[in-house]
Amino acid sequence: MTLEQLQLPKSGEEIGIIKTNYGDIKVRLFPEVAPKAVENFKTHAKDGYYDGVTFHRIISDFMIQGGDPLGSGRGGESIWKTPFKDEFDIKYRNIRGALSMANAGPNTNGSQFFIVQKTETEKEIIDQMRKAGEEKGYPEDVIDAYEKLGGTYWLDYKHTVFGHVYEGMEIVDKIAAVEVDSASKPLNPVIMEKIEIVEYK
Repeated sequence: MTLEQLQLPKSGEEIGIIKTNYGDIKVRLFPEVAPKAVENFKTHAKDGYYDGVTFHRIISDFMIQGGDPLGSGRGGESIWKTPFKDEFDIKYRNIRGALSMANAGPNTNGSQFFIVQKTETEKEIIDQMRKAGEEKGYPEDVIDAYEKLGGTYWLDYKHTVFGHVYEGMEIVDKIAAVEVDSASKPLNPVIMEKIEIVEYK
């Protein structure tokens, strides 16, 4: 896969390790594409803002969402105490494994984020993407990634992609399979014990 989003981190890059009660999820971050979202995530992580916070909304074959200290889906704020702007890029999309900002509409980013877990993109959607082509927002390598990996294409240009899981997707899948109530909240808490920001070696 040629898409930069899907490459391993380079030596010296800062990466995130989301340590959960199900195991570790390692994410590459994209400061050159989504500088504000990455700064927000890294600062919150280093300040311990996410310590003990849950993945409060889990929908199997869709995504796992966390980062709200209230655990309700209505809480959390950015490091600037006000919502910040969306950051979009044609080559960074909501492909399976994407780390994206959750929001309540355009430019309402706070502290909540989700990891895309969907494993398939329907054939007719891939055909539509190929027909649309790059000038309509679907470069070949983006389509190939959606076709091979799956993802939530309808969230593109609505949710900022600021990172990608490069190790631990089996943990994401395990979390996505937990039992949830009618509000998609896990019956037994899925906890982010800590998010570590470290240099990739």
